[in-house]
Amino acid sequence: MADASRQESPDPDNQTVTFTDKEADESPDLRAREKEEEIAAGEEFYPGDSGSFRAWLVVAGTIAGNLSTFGYVNAWGVFQAYYEQNILSDVSPSNIAWIGSIQYSLVFFPGLVTGRMFDLGYFKIPFVASSTLLVVCTFLVAQCKEYWQFILCQGIATGLSCGLIFGPNLGVIGHWFKKKRGLALGFSAIGSSIGGTIFPLATRRLIPLVGFPWTMRICAFILVFTLGFANLTLARRLPPKNVSGGLLNLKAFKNAAYSVYCLSGLVAFLGLYTTLTYIDASAVFYGVSPDWSFNLVAIANGSSLFGRIAGGFFSDKFGSLNCLIPMTLLAAVMTYAWPFARTQSSLIAVAVLYGILSGTYVSVFALPIFALGDIHDVGRRTGMALTCAAFGALAGPPISGAINTATGGFTAVGYYAGSTIVLSVLLMVVTRQLVLRGAIWAKI
Repeated sequence: MADASRQESPDPDNQTVTFTDKEADESPDLRAREKEEEIAAGEEFYPGDSGSFRAWLVVAGTIAGNLSTFGYVNAWGVFQAYYEQNILSDVSPSNIAWIGSIQYSLVFFPGLVTGRMFDLGYFKIPFVASSTLLVVCTFLVAQCKEYWQFILCQGIATGLSCGLIFGPNLGVIGHWFKKKRGLALGFSAIGSSIGGTIFPLATRRLIPLVGFPWTMRICAFILVFTLGFANLTLARRLPPKNVSGGLLNLKAFKNAAYSVYCLSGLVAFLGLYTTLTYIDASAVFYGVSPDWSFNLVAIANGSSLFGRIAGGFFSDKFGSLNCLIPMTLLAAVMTYAWPFARTQSSLIAVAVLYGILSGTYVSVFALPIFALGDIHDVGRRTGMALTCAAFGALAGPPISGAINTATGGFTAVGYYAGSTIVLSVLLMVVTRQLVLRGAIWAKI
């Protein structure tokens, strides 16, 4: 009788070759059969779930894309503080904040268009064009001297180009991963942490050495490398699908859970980036040296790396909303605590904890959207959700700046931002219950 733990197969020379169970599990033929069985069972095959190198190369490309977009934009807190003290010292903090808020919002606004284009199969040409635009805009910021020039180049043009890259960069993960989608998105979001650490440190250390114009040119050359890698590695996998409805799929809003979740995103971004935008300026306000305070933005962004990876891992294990709700609530707590951190050590603690918690939200935010509809329409649904979030990102920092100007401090700013995040958590709880339909617990 043949050994049950071994499998025999003839080779061309009629010799018997044996495989152990482990070797059989790793054979290409067995993986191919598993793929065929999965397709025959009506399940679409996702290469990333079986450890495909090509799929993880796509993840590496999205890391580079996120570094170049969200990572770059997340460095705004350093620019806010620098402009207040130098180039735009005659402009109010609230007005300067509009540059950053336009950037933040335009990362999300184009999602409505890019999502629809992605679903239809348009990816490479728009991605290359927007990558080129971002590099050109960064070179142009080096030449800016007036407020309106910064609004145009660093606010509108940079934000728009980042948005045209970020939307497809997010959607392409869904083409390669399903069971491990949360983990893949978590790793993808590492790029935001890396960029949000590199750009603040590089900017503040280079300005005294080579001046502001050459600092921005060096940032542009960094983007040439990272965006070049992203363009070479990213690719769609699933065929395009022309679902009805044009740019908008208003039928998606008939799903109450999806509608409430979109609203929660809008409300969350009214307050989520307040701490990241003003922690540098608040440190200077409380007496911390400006030569050191810029490190807080880099610390917060660097710490978010742990939250992004952990958020993806625990989302796959327990469900995205089950992970988002408690972590976002803790982010609200840290936002309330931030104005009362008035020493260097306490500000470091807030930056680290806030970075981890907010990083979880940013990396997991899109995951519930994948589950609230068909995968072939994910680009458009994600685009609509990002557009809703854009309104919060646009209004949030200037509102916080106006509160700061009116009150002369940051305490009321923290109360405002923390409360908006708490409200977004309550809306996520409502979303969860709408999906569960009365059940107490499920992986969602």
